[in-house]
Amino acid sequence: MARRSRELTPDRSARHLFGAETRRHRELAGMSLERLAEVVRYSRSHLSRIEAAEHMPPPDLAGRLDAAFGTDGHFERLYSLARHEVHPDQYRRRMKLETRARVIREYSGCFVPGLVQTEDYARAIFRSGGRKLTVSRIEELVAARMGRQALLRADSPPDLSIIIDEAVLRRPIGGTDAWRRQLAEVATIVDTPTCIVQVLPFEHGEHGLLGGSLSLLTLDDGTTVAYEESITTGQLLEDPETVSTCQRTFDLITAYALSPSDTAALIYTVMEELPS
Repeated sequence: MARRSRELTPDRSARHLFGAETRRHRELAGMSLERLAEVVRYSRSHLSRIEAAEHMPPPDLAGRLDAAFGTDGHFERLYSLARHEVHPDQYRRRMKLETRARVIREYSGCFVPGLVQTEDYARAIFRSGGRKLTVSRIEELVAARMGRQALLRADSPPDLSIIIDEAVLRRPIGGTDAWRRQLAEVATIVDTPTCIVQVLPFEHGEHGLLGGSLSLLTLDDGTTVAYEESITTGQLLEDPETVSTCQRTFDLITAYALSPSDTAALIYTVMEELPS
């Protein structure tokens, strides 16, 4: 007996529309889930959950669907909308502005910034948040975070400057192997044509961003916005005077941070100290 397809609700959200459109184009092409799974190289069960909007589509699936169905970017456009929906409302505008940024400057005192996190590191962060998240929800959040990183692989990626507190390097997250992979990932982007990473050492002492994080996004129209985040709250700042103050704080921290070469040396030292 054939399995009965679950009813879809494309009017509920962009993610639901993505799933409904996947099924519609699949059926128009006369393809079973099993056949589509072979074409796009994802499991049948995974595709079934995406059609039913139970899972967030992975970042690379949209392009594979467009190639399979000849839909000329249709699924890419849907994904660009759907990927924002796993973030709470307070983050959505920041996420949209991030895609327009030509320059991104970030300071983080607790974690490796999301734009350069590995999957295992991000997964460990979400698991440790104190919220009762299901495995499915955690995987959605991880997929969304990985999706954000697509902008760094674009033909014209934004310039990215990251400053992390030394505390970030001294706190292993996700277990030794996952942490080593995360450190190795950061080490590869310490000094590239589009990315600079610096560490603010303990020896500097107090500074203006203790206990929080700051993102500065310079947009395609030349304006700059700031985003401050603490443990439970985030605030988008667009007032020019407030943003100017945030920029000055970031500039001061940059002056006190280690050079990229010294940063790389410290990262490799931390990696060498990890247990085998």
